[in-house]
Formats: sequence, structure tokens, C-alpha cells
Amino acid sequence: MTTLFIPKQIDDYAEKYTSPESPVLAALNRETNMKRGDAVMLSGHLQGAFLQMMSHMIRPECILEIGTFTGYSAICLAVGLRENGHLHTIDIDEELVEMSSRYFNNAGLQDKITQHIGEASEIIPAINESFDLVFIDADKPNYELYFDLVFDKIPIGGYIIADNVLYGGEVVLPAEEQSKNAMAIHRFNEKIRKDNRIEHLLVPVRDGLMVVRKIKDN
Repeated sequence: MTTLFIPKQIDDYAEKYTSPESPVLAALNRETNMKRGDAVMLSGHLQGAFLQMMSHMIRPECILEIGTFTGYSAICLAVGLRENGHLHTIDIDEELVEMSSRYFNNAGLQDKITQHIGEASEIIPAINESFDLVFIDADKPNYELYFDLVFDKIPIGGYIIADNVLYGGEVVLPAEEQSKNAMAIHRFNEKIRKDNRIEHLLVPVRDGLMVVRKIKDN
């Protein structure tokens, strides 16, 4: 689910005045759109540039991404890692590994990225790392669970970014008109709003990004 909440002319203008995609990202974007019927799930130029900028600003030593897809957002996030930093990315679809691995190699990031295939709820507790930055872009009904699973693995001052938090605009509809996924996203947004351990900002880029900063443990 991806909806533009600003006029296409403005979106095109924003892309024009944003640093262009790297050749690797442009090729990955093109191949994903050519070969995948669900290419709408790709972060894309503007959102990818936002994630890349956030990563450069945070300078994380360790990143967790929940939802790899074809690897676009992982590359955007990984380029901001510290010199010896590492990114762990999780996806349930093993058929995507060949494409994402190929582009990680093309970007020269193969030694900085570890791919995990399986249920994120089982993999997250098994990764013995502290994460400076977590990006959640996976199955919407489990956003709350993923948040809870990663929270204690993030130091004070660490960040969580969650994608699709506007869910095509459905989150503002009456509950009876929302899809199952939109209802799950709305519950997640409410959970974030009520949590006094964090500061948060909902950024209406693309389908909405919730940027969360941890300020205390409890």
C-alpha cells in the first residue's frame, strides 16, 4: 500500500531537487519494477534518500531492518554505517535473496550486510546485538510486536523508523471502513503516541514514516 499525499508535480519536483539515486540503486529500482508485481513495496528514490540521510546523521554502528524485499532500503541505510558497522536484515521470502545479494555485492556492501530468512519474531531475539537504528517495513499486524521485541535492544538515543504508517490514508477513516492492515497500523500509531519512553515524529513522506527516538528505558 503506497499513496502519494502530495500532488505528483510536487513529488516530481522534490525528486528533481534531491540527490539522484546511485547507479546501483537506479538499476535495482528498474529491475524490481520490471520483474516484481509488488514493486510498489520498494522504498524508491525520495524515501530511500530520506533513509540514507537519516543513517548518515545517526552514524549507526549496528542497524536492524525488518523487511528486506529486494534490498533497496538496506543499501540506503547501510551506506551511513560507521566504518566497522553492520546491518542485519530479515525477510520471510527466500526467493528474494538472489536479487538482494547481487545488489549488495554491486554496492560493495556484502561484508556489511547479513541477510536472515524466516519469521522476524523468532530471528530478532536470536540476534545478540544492540541496534542504534531499526527500520520496520514488514507485515503490518506485527508492527507492535516488532517494536516490543527491539525496544530493549536499542540504547537510549537510538532510533526506530516504521514505514507505511499512513497506510494509503486509511488510518483517518472510520474504523468500520479500515482494512485489517490499516487497523493494525492505527493501533501501532496509538501505541507510539502513548509511550512516554520515546519522542516521535510522523513524517508524511510517501506512505508515512514514524521516526522514534528512545529517551528512557521505562
